[in-house]
Amino acid sequence: MTYLPPIALGVNIDHVATLRQARYRETPDSENAEPSPVEAAVIAEGAGAEGITAHLRMDRRHIQDADIVAIKKAVRTKLNLELGNTHEILQIVLSVKPEDVCLVPESREEVSTEGGLDVAGQLEALKPTVATLQEAGIRVSLFIDPKDSQIDASARLGVEFVELHTGAFANAVGAEKDLELTRLIRGSAQAHAQGLAVNAGHGLNYQNVRAMLELPHLVELNIGHSIISRAVTVGLDAAVREMKVLLCR
Repeated sequence: MTYLPPIALGVNIDHVATLRQARYRETPDSENAEPSPVEAAVIAEGAGAEGITAHLRMDRRHIQDADIVAIKKAVRTKLNLELGNTHEILQIVLSVKPEDVCLVPESREEVSTEGGLDVAGQLEALKPTVATLQEAGIRVSLFIDPKDSQIDASARLGVEFVELHTGAFANAVGAEKDLELTRLIRGSAQAHAQGLAVNAGHGLNYQNVRAMLELPHLVELNIGHSIISRAVTVGLDAAVREMKVLLCR
């Protein structure tokens, strides 16, 4: 029997900062400001996370610029920084130099990133950003829906990864859930065939994540809200370890 390593886990710590901002929005750098995204990153790594993910949004609703700098210094695995394709955020990323970047769509109205990036429709706008990041030695991923057109466009851009958006699967019920899983399986196979490494994430939790083991060639899952929610009752170390067990094939 061929040994398959566990799927890597990237722990998204955005909502640790969300909780901090609920009380310390005006003074996130105060010595009283808690909880600390940096401390959360260190605990998640200690519990077995292969990477830390954070999204520096244009409106700074949770993660702040100073958080990114501090997290980059603290992590020993890798930092995967999610961002919209804006000049301001790009300059910050180039100064921090995370190991990975995942370009995502971004709307101020959404609570969390909903839907994949329209790579096919934004190909020319994305080309210089991807080139700039890669020239700086940063690996690039694109957060996309598992659609042929988006996978093909991602391959044309020459990025290293795609991250398949699993939100439709997470929200579906009954036969629709099976259909969405099939789309993810096909998308993963298509991306791999075009030379793209495959990550996935959004809406995954302790109840539905095992289905992701059916995706061929899957390298990493990025999971945030469910882990941080579980941490409220069992602690972050235990929450990460529980998720890691579920990712063993």
